[in-house]
Amino acid sequence: MNWYLDVLKKYAVFDGRARRKEYWFFVLFNLIASVVLSIIDGVIGTFSAESGIGLLSGVYSLAVLLPAIGVSIRRLHDTNRSGWWLLIGLIPLVGAIVLIVFMVQDSTAGDNQYGANPKQDAV
Repeated sequence: MNWYLDVLKKYAVFDGRARRKEYWFFVLFNLIASVVLSIIDGVIGTFSAESGIGLLSGVYSLAVLLPAIGVSIRRLHDTNRSGWWLLIGLIPLVGAIVLIVFMVQDSTAGDNQYGANPKQDAV
């Protein structure tokens, strides 16, 4: 849970590096929260079939948009790639696969142009 909260604390930080652990724990807790809020939307009747999203899950999605972009860019920096690579996700299917491959790769050893290796700080 601390990894999720750390990302929220750095909600508009687009520089630096993020470990795989930080990124994937944020994705996991984000997914869990989205599923729970979607279920609550369905139960209390705030889900809109026309838009495909509920009130609570929609507000939550907007609230975590900047932190999600920030941690994704920092994760790309950790693999020594520019944050602009995030835009490849706009290409249907292929872009998402490429981003997943980038996100699961190990950190660049030592320092890179985006900062110190966060793994070295944790050890």
